[in-house]
Amino acid sequence: MGAYEEEPDRDTDYRVPALQRGLNIVQMFNASERTLSTNEIADRLGVSVSAIYRIVFTLTEMGYLRKLGKNSYELGPQVLCDGYSYLASRDLVDIAMPHLNALRDRTSLSCHLSIREQTDSLYIYRAFAAQRLSVNIPIGTRIPCHCTAMGRMLLSGLSPTQLDALYQHVRLDDYPPPAPKTLPELHQLLDRDRERGWVLHRSDYSTAIACAVYNHRGEVAAAINLSGPEAVMDSPVAREHYRASLDLCAQAISRELGARLPA
Repeated sequence: MGAYEEEPDRDTDYRVPALQRGLNIVQMFNASERTLSTNEIADRLGVSVSAIYRIVFTLTEMGYLRKLGKNSYELGPQVLCDGYSYLASRDLVDIAMPHLNALRDRTSLSCHLSIREQTDSLYIYRAFAAQRLSVNIPIGTRIPCHCTAMGRMLLSGLSPTQLDALYQHVRLDDYPPPAPKTLPELHQLLDRDRERGWVLHRSDYSTAIACAVYNHRGEVAAAINLSGPEAVMDSPVAREHYRASLDLCAQAISRELGARLPA
């Protein structure tokens, strides 16, 4: 009879105790407990200090813990590095898509997602509302940032110095109103946009409202909008309803990107 391997018993415990302890140690740290001693760690695990010595040493060597004193530790930079790498690896469109589709379904208005490339707003996703007079801007469209609601929200993430550097060789007076004609006028618009937190823009019988989306660094990573015919969005009550819905959507996407927003 040939050799064979027995099927593992379903009740077999495949856990790795050392790995489990290591992860438990990392999870002990939080906003209220930023530092812990080896004695405190051992007490919580219900073991001796000698039993966790090699685990703590390994976590420190790998950057998941940082030694502060003789027997005191805090979380190391590798924890943040790994977390941010994971967040950055998630595609922006994949994260935003279900939120924008749901917003489209709730409002019956078209939604778009854009990012900034130099002075252009690049449209990278649309949730198209299939109804008469819907606003439908194709993916891949580029529109100068200072001419659109989403573009202005993208620019609102820049400092005055960064904005000056970006537009130092760009003419603004070639575009029709209500686009700003000068850089100082653009600065003034963006100051108001930052304070308000959203932009409303009217053009060609349509209206768009835009909000910014933030990443884990607190930077403006993208912008989203709700856009529809002027007749639908003409009422101040309707516009406020749409703006509030858009803001909640932007916050939900931002949180999935790792942004820390007020509760």
